[in-house]
This record gives sequence, C-alpha cells and structure tokens, in this order.
Amino acid sequence: MRKSILTFVILIIISFLSTTTLNSQEEAMLNKCIDNIQSPFIVSGQPFKAFITDDEVAEFHTTLFSGSTYRIVACSAKEPNIIFSVYDTDRNLLFSNKDYDNSPYWDFKVEGSIECIVEARLDKSKATSGIALILVGFKSSEQDE
Repeated sequence: MRKSILTFVILIIISFLSTTTLNSQEEAMLNKCIDNIQSPFIVSGQPFKAFITDDEVAEFHTTLFSGSTYRIVACSAKEPNIIFSVYDTDRNLLFSNKDYDNSPYWDFKVEGSIECIVEARLDKSKATSGIALILVGFKSSEQDE
C-alpha cells in the first residue's frame, strides 16, 4: 500500500514538473514572437497555438479590418521551421512565407476588411513535430502617417 501511494505521489510530481517545463518553453516561444511585434505594432487578441506533427496543418481564423497595417508572426521552439500561409475565405492564397525562406513575420496593409484563414505547418526538412504559435499584430492608419 505504501509503495503504491509513493509511486502515485512521484507520478504527480513528475507530471507537475513536465507541465511546468512545457509552460516555460511556451512562455519563451511567446516572448520570442512578441519580440517580432514591437512598437508601433500592438498584439491583437490571443495567440493561436497548436501542436502539429508530420503533414498536419493547423488552421486559424481571423478578421482583418480596413485601414490597418498588420503583422503576422509565426514562432516555434526551433526557428524558422513554421510555414504559414494566409488565405481568403475562398481559399485564394494571399501570402506564404515559404516563398521568403520561412520568414518569421509578414507585414501587409488591408484596403478592405477581410476574413482570413491562417494555416501553419512544419517545414519537414527542419522538424517532424512541434508547437506552432501565431500572433497577429496591427497598427492603425493614424500610425502609418
């Protein structure tokens, strides 16, 4: 009985430590992403996060509003191994960082409000699994002047 209780307590401690390490890794990744969104950009909303492996694709939906300049940032534990693509709702490709050596971010100005789909996948030549973290930042048209 004592042995099973001791085993249970050890498993709980290991589980807690594993979660703490993962959260620390995610926090470091988030800080790395935020470093790519500095003034005059402001982070909008929550980060989009997904654990992906092999050929999996994480899909995130966001609305971009007219008159703002946006920056989309993609981060993972190992840089630059996230390929992100931005599509309109008809799946017309608007941008892919694959064409720019997996650049960790992209800036663009929106002329009219648009709903977008952001897809994130791994560059399989660099990683087979990992967390993809996507942040969207913006600056208003007043800041562009």
